[in-house]
Amino acid sequence: MSRKILLILGPNLNMVGLREKNVYGEETAETINEDIRRWAEELGMDIEIYQSNCEGEIISKIHSALGTKDGIIINAGAYTHYSYAIRDAIACVPSVPTIEVHMSNVHARDEFRHKTVIGGVCKGQISGFGKFSYRLALYALNDIL
Repeated sequence: MSRKILLILGPNLNMVGLREKNVYGEETAETINEDIRRWAEELGMDIEIYQSNCEGEIISKIHSALGTKDGIIINAGAYTHYSYAIRDAIACVPSVPTIEVHMSNVHARDEFRHKTVIGGVCKGQISGFGKFSYRLALYALNDIL
């Protein structure tokens, strides 16, 4: 039985490859998502990739993981730094381990990006490895599930 994983991508992550190429590179969100699907398949995981620019939609998607998903990977984008509502949504589904992911090294960027409000309710954080941050998160979930 394959493990069911939900990958949630927050605001502006649909624009990867077009925005801030010096931070995120030139590879598009679509091609990165293809790699993530392939990596998940290699690990015997069934992954759903969901992107939204809307906080409430992300919260509802987190809630929907309860009883339907084995793990969550979340790159909440800017919401990472101030959305207590997303933090509380993750806390609402404690039986679904969640890993916080960032493509860039948030600690090497603007000061406001150094703080994560969701990190305290996640199993861990992976950042700074570009698209491979998602691969590392898949491996981490594979180990703990």
